[in-house]
Amino acid sequence: MNPDKFTHKTNEAMAGAYERATSLGHAQFTLLQVDAAQYVDRVFHQALKKLPAQSPAPNQVRASYSLIKAIRHAQAAQQSRRDTHLAVDQLILGLLEDSQITDLLKEVGVTPAKGKRWRVHPGDTTFQALKSYGTDLVEQAGKLDPVIGRDEEIRRVIRILPRRTKNNPVLIGEPAVGKTVVVEGLAQRIVRGDVPSNLADVRLVALDMANLFKPMLAWGQLRCIGATTLEEHRKYIEKDAAFERRFQQVYVAEPSVPNTISILQGLKEKYEGHHGVRIQDCALVIAAQLSSRYITDVIFLTKQLIWFMEIVQMWELQLDSQPDEIDKHERKRMQLEVELHALEKENDKASKAQLVEVWRELDDLRDKLQPLKMKYRKEKGRVDEIRRLKQKRDKLILALQEAERRYDLAIAANLIYGEIQEVESTLAQIEGTADENIMLTETVGPEHIADVVNCWTGIPVTRIGQNEKERLIGLAERLHQRVVGQNQAVDAVAEAVLRSRAALGRPQQPTGSFLFLGPAGVGKTELSKSLAEQLFDDENLPIRTDMSEHMEQHSVARLIGAQLGYVGHKKGGQLTEAARRRPYSVVLFDEVEKAHLSVFNTLLQVLDDGRLTDGQGRTVDFRNTVIIMKSNLGAEHLLSGLSGKCAMQVVRDRVMQEVRRHFRPELLSRLDEIVFFDPLIT
Repeated sequence: MNPDKFTHKTNEAMAGAYERATSLGHAQFTLLQVDAAQYVDRVFHQALKKLPAQSPAPNQVRASYSLIKAIRHAQAAQQSRRDTHLAVDQLILGLLEDSQITDLLKEVGVTPAKGKRWRVHPGDTTFQALKSYGTDLVEQAGKLDPVIGRDEEIRRVIRILPRRTKNNPVLIGEPAVGKTVVVEGLAQRIVRGDVPSNLADVRLVALDMANLFKPMLAWGQLRCIGATTLEEHRKYIEKDAAFERRFQQVYVAEPSVPNTISILQGLKEKYEGHHGVRIQDCALVIAAQLSSRYITDVIFLTKQLIWFMEIVQMWELQLDSQPDEIDKHERKRMQLEVELHALEKENDKASKAQLVEVWRELDDLRDKLQPLKMKYRKEKGRVDEIRRLKQKRDKLILALQEAERRYDLAIAANLIYGEIQEVESTLAQIEGTADENIMLTETVGPEHIADVVNCWTGIPVTRIGQNEKERLIGLAERLHQRVVGQNQAVDAVAEAVLRSRAALGRPQQPTGSFLFLGPAGVGKTELSKSLAEQLFDDENLPIRTDMSEHMEQHSVARLIGAQLGYVGHKKGGQLTEAARRRPYSVVLFDEVEKAHLSVFNTLLQVLDDGRLTDGQGRTVDFRNTVIIMKSNLGAEHLLSGLSGKCAMQVVRDRVMQEVRRHFRPELLSRLDEIVFFDPLIT
């Protein structure tokens, strides 16, 4: 018996029956109360007085078996008519199936045959929706203020309404100009009869879903909690100032790493019970720290929950699969058996000798597999039993919470000191009998978190396992081993990266931003690859963009993607798409001096804020990238310094003068370092 599936009128009938049973001290509300609630008659009152009563009235009044049976008959009629809710007429049909009710109805001259003719009336007059949720302005016309000065608008509405099609007028205007007054004026004309005959009997019902809530919200009759995004609030709520005033804004910020760890610890038991695994607290801490560091394109708590589900699901699948050791031996066995069948068909001496060798190797492999499979079956049974007990414990805890809500102390005590304690004792005993060299474990540790990070980001597990300090110690020495003859350039790059990682720079800027100056073939690209290898374990990570292809103003769209509505907007930008897929990488702009001025304006945002908005409005994070711009500006001056015609300091000053003439000051001021590459001496 689900009241949510009853109509409003049916629920009123049931509520009236309940109140009548309570007032009379009955232990149950029965068919009689329901009929009495619908047809208050002396016959039903007399029958009700004959029912046994209790004094004082019981705390809980339950539905009788006969009433439940009648409701089931009514629900059968509801299903036959394919109605979504149980209506009063269907409830009455169910009541008429009871002999006690039919006998009482016969006393007042109502027979079941007459009653069943009530089925011709569908539902509760279409649930009286307009009466319940709308306001009949024609009925309210006498209470409305007189409408003055809106005759032209009212006549225009009167001309639109009688049309065969397109007969829905829309009143448009600034706030508080009197749009609703026009409708009220029409209602007053209908009451006076000052309308065409086809509108004389029209009901004018005002139905405004937003305004349904406004008075109740303003008067405190309805307490409502709304949830929306900042963009949707600006787009849909703020434009209705009257509706917006009814709410007090509460800004919900993204949870921090410590708060996220606490949230995950609260969810841990539910995931453990559902998937049958055990998650270490240190694994949760590592997951929060690594996701904060390596995954930046998802809301922090959202990506944590996604990680959480992926980790436990992956480990659950591993528990249901054979261990790698057995799987490797099984594949080897299948390979040997195929080879064995092939050799048995051969008759030469070499094949027979090889056949003997394969038989020997196959026997050895079977001897290894047999104890491994026995151990696996034993451990699999242990893990399955642990998972079963955990799921049973979770169900018992839910039953305990339900008993505590009902204040059923007997059941609660039996669960706490009986079944739950027994399950936990058995669970602790089984978990304590694990061997040291186990093949299966239901425990998820930090090393498993690193595997998931590797799948998401492509960063090797060995690099993830190292902390920031370990990865940066000796960075300059490792770069010197690969880039030879550019000691000053290597040291400048290494020091800038260390400053950024030590939080001595602006936190929103990229890890490093450099302008490499020098002639061709001196090691600018090699240092970029070496830096990518040391920071991200892959020298092929540089996102390379040839700026000679972006000499026109419209070429900015190639970098960040065309805006919606333009040709190619679905492709995305060359720069933004690459950075979205590889947020930990080196971004290399080759021959940057050839780019258009609008391209430099785009780079300013990357260097200053560490982010860039693509053509589709998505924000791409560049905070974990290293920005390197290569240029050949002033290369002839550097080569002249190599010949000894000028001192190197004078040469560099000349190069900087040329750089300042070509690049805007705001671009140069945002760079961490301008690095000079000396010409190599042969």
